[in-house]
Amino acid sequence: MGTPDFAVGSLKALYEAGYEIAAVVTQPDKPKGRKKELMPPPVKEYAMSVSLPVLQPEKLKTGEWDEQLSALGADLFVVAAFGQILPQNILDMPKYGCINLHASLLPEYRGAAPIQQAILDGKKETGVTIQQMALALDSGDIISRKIVPIDDEDTGGSLFDKLAEEGAKLLLETIPRIESGDIDPQPQDESKSSYVKMLKKEDGRMDFSLTATVLHNRVRGLSPWPGAFTELGGKKLRIWKTQVLGTVGDDASAGTVISAGKTGIDICCGEGVLRILELQPEGKKNMRAADYLLGHAIEVGTVFG
Repeated sequence: MGTPDFAVGSLKALYEAGYEIAAVVTQPDKPKGRKKELMPPPVKEYAMSVSLPVLQPEKLKTGEWDEQLSALGADLFVVAAFGQILPQNILDMPKYGCINLHASLLPEYRGAAPIQQAILDGKKETGVTIQQMALALDSGDIISRKIVPIDDEDTGGSLFDKLAEEGAKLLLETIPRIESGDIDPQPQDESKSSYVKMLKKEDGRMDFSLTATVLHNRVRGLSPWPGAFTELGGKKLRIWKTQVLGTVGDDASAGTVISAGKTGIDICCGEGVLRILELQPEGKKNMRAADYLLGHAIEVGTVFG
């Protein structure tokens, strides 16, 4: 059971390892693009490419899929970024129950956007967790975990790829232990739990009253989606790569440009200076800030936001 790209790696690993996959359960096709054409989720695309049966329930809570799921006779349900809460009767259905691959070191960062949030918070490490699923969101007993370092240059996209790969490996290590009974699931420490909400486009707005470090992490964490942005001359300007500099050394207000040239665009923040290295003007492609300045002069004292 899975839907986005993150879940494809796990499905592919299970298939290539020779596991008998009774069915792939994913979200319904959704309209995308200007023409609003129905597009299959990434997990469905992969499943169809290797001729695996696909089920796409609108909601599992209604009970209308119970008989079909039960008839599969699956020993284990493997869940990765599926996007629906499983009711108790489905959790109880397989011989070995349901396990969930989650992209954080639970109980930290339960919920929808754990990968991005780890970078937004300036974490130096995160990881993947396999848990025995319970009714409450990401709250089940922990079966196995793998710590994954976060590099200084990691973005939400690069960390996504790392965790998907490590999660697939961890699944292949863990499932044989589940079958043999060689596991000792540990309850999560609820006092250390935290939740992250689903991201919205507006979360990418740059508030220069915040510190340069916080904004730098926002640019990294929200790349490639929803992307960090600000406004200049009434038009949206996406920001794709930045660098944190030292303190400004004067009394420039937050959002004020204090330098613009070959090295980039330096903006005073609530604390420190943020240098914009790569940006994307509205309706244009991503480019170096220095190249943008060749055709768009930005004067010192200009205010972003």
